[in-house]
Amino acid sequence: MPYGGEVGNNIQYEFKIYQNYPNPFNPITNIRFSIPENNLVELKVFNVFGQEILNLVNEYKNAGDYIVSFDASNFPSGIYYYGINYKNVSIVKKMLLIK
Repeated sequence: MPYGGEVGNNIQYEFKIYQNYPNPFNPITNIRFSIPENNLVELKVFNVFGQEILNLVNEYKNAGDYIVSFDASNFPSGIYYYGINYKNVSIVKKMLLIK
């Protein structure tokens, strides 16, 4: 869900993905990211082998801040990675699921 994206016309956003919160988590965590321009955004979750296990976002988004929830109820404890792709730039971060 976006927040902040509708507030005023002079807000300057930068391309950024934040550390998920909470981390470690059980079983739900939130991933926050911001984008400076309207464009296609992909946000995916990967296991420790680099295999994609879930595609959280794959759509055109307006400039702004967003928060996406990841529910890992059906996944085992362990280390996972989440990565964002925006305008041919990728950022990956690590998160820890403890059940």
